[in-house]
Amino acid sequence: MTTAVRNLAPASPVQGILSVECELTGHCDLECSHCCTLSGPKVPHGTMTRADWENVVEDIAAVGIPAVQFIGGEPTLSPALVPLIEHALGRGLAVEVYSNLTHVRPTLWAALDQAGVRVATSYYSDDPEQHDAITGGRGSHARTLANINEVLRRGIPLRVGLVDLGDGQRVTEAEAQLRALGLQDIRVDRVRAIGRAASDSATMPDVTELCGRCFHERVAVSPDGDVYGCILSRHLRTGNVRTTRLRDVLSGPQWAETRATVPRAMTNACPPNDGGDCSPASTPHVTRSTRACM
Repeated sequence: MTTAVRNLAPASPVQGILSVECELTGHCDLECSHCCTLSGPKVPHGTMTRADWENVVEDIAAVGIPAVQFIGGEPTLSPALVPLIEHALGRGLAVEVYSNLTHVRPTLWAALDQAGVRVATSYYSDDPEQHDAITGGRGSHARTLANINEVLRRGIPLRVGLVDLGDGQRVTEAEAQLRALGLQDIRVDRVRAIGRAASDSATMPDVTELCGRCFHERVAVSPDGDVYGCILSRHLRTGNVRTTRLRDVLSGPQWAETRATVPRAMTNACPPNDGGDCSPASTPHVTRSTRACM
């Protein structure tokens, strides 16, 4: 009689991880009232170099994580964004760029308009004045809406997150406006009490404010190279890619120990299934399918 032997080998430290959030810069042209990363016009880009980020992309591909998200701050303000998109595509990774879409230069449109690349953004209200008050950027509503229309015109896959801050915010009207444009992938979530949305930004966030997929489905790398589970769990640092390669951080004891302390998400209600640009922890895997480019 043959006895089946069950494989008792330990799970891979990256098993289940769908994407890595690469915070290319802490700098942002906006200063959203709820930003969990405290990004803004006076925040520096960070110490990570293009070569550092290329090493991160290499490691993402090497360990078998299928996708990378380039975020910030505002990633379009990083000169490394376009070459990193090309570098990631060249390594077989799906790419998402999470931008406020206030400024998209011609070379970036060319990079976004490729198979395997998608875009995500945040939108707060159909009322320009209300939207601009939330983002802290005069005219941001008009620029973001214009570029949402341009993304749709080009046929680039797009998802939009709406974060409900309360106080009469026109979330329902904003969603209706976007759906009237033909946009289908829209997620709504409550504001998370982290960063500027917290009563005290220096206080460690409560676990209930975390994305619920930290460490189990997400990895994040900060503008200074720190590694944590997602941008909402930046207080749970497990290493730094400027001194230790990402692949080694993910296979190290600190990552494993921290991962074990974070409860897995029990539902699909994870930011952004919401999608604020300051809480994009639920980046979907992007299938590398061919699409028509205009």
